[in-house]
Amino acid sequence: MDLEQFWNLIEQARDRAADATDSEDIAEQATALLAAHEPQQIIDAQQILWDLMAASYQAPVWAAAYVINGGCSDDGFDYFRGWLITQGRTVFEQVVADVDQLADLPAVRAAAAEGIDLENEQTLSIAWDAYEAATGEELPGDAFTINYPALDPAWNFDFEDNCKIVSRLPRIAALYLD
Repeated sequence: MDLEQFWNLIEQARDRAADATDSEDIAEQATALLAAHEPQQIIDAQQILWDLMAASYQAPVWAAAYVINGGCSDDGFDYFRGWLITQGRTVFEQVVADVDQLADLPAVRAAAAEGIDLENEQTLSIAWDAYEAATGEELPGDAFTINYPALDPAWNFDFEDNCKIVSRLPRIAALYLD
């Protein structure tokens, strides 16, 4: 499995989901689709997933998650990025390039209006669950690596500093901050 195939899998899962905004259903559909692949392809998908998690491991994305979800721990940041992956390749790449584009997403606007958190822990276990369904065994722990980059020190500030958030994420701030 390569990156293109992984994103195609996510798009197929989005198409199969009863509601394209239900990230948990998308993750379930992705797991079922992936389980039909050969074990090595499932392992490859796990590496791709963690490479995408690393690509989105950015301080501006964390700041946006913090504002959108009313706080964001390390685990919460993982779950936010899990949600982001279920939004598909186009959204993922746009947000990684310019996180303030999150403000354009209907799901983010709805979350702001309804006070809903945007996160999905289940996305992180798509390959684990698919591998177990396909083989009856656990995914080998040494079959992938996780390499997060260093966070941008320019974003090393308290994400509750509304003035800094407004200046750096003005569109998200307009949705979430009074």
